[in-house]
Amino acid sequence: MKTSTSILALAAAAISFTLTGCDRPVVVASPATVAVPVAVPGPAGPTGATGSTGSTGSTGSTGSTGSTGSSGAPGNDGMKGEPGKTGDSTTVIITPPAPKQ
Repeated sequence: MKTSTSILALAAAAISFTLTGCDRPVVVASPATVAVPVAVPGPAGPTGATGSTGSTGSTGSTGSTGSTGSSGAPGNDGMKGEPGKTGDSTTVIITPPAPKQ
């Protein structure tokens, strides 16, 4: 195919060079194009089988234990109660408080 195209191109060039001295216009006929058959798709085929289901993923790891909270502040001392009443025949001995250390 390449050889015949090259020969045809050389012949067309030789004719145009030889006729350049004439006053007449030169018409060079090019070869007719060859019709290429166009592929037409056929009908669709049947649907394929459904694929299998994938496996279940692994379970995530357990989270870490949180830190222990700080201890609370000590509570306030309660109020002192009122002294009791003495009886008729009771002797009350008052001792001084112990010295603070």
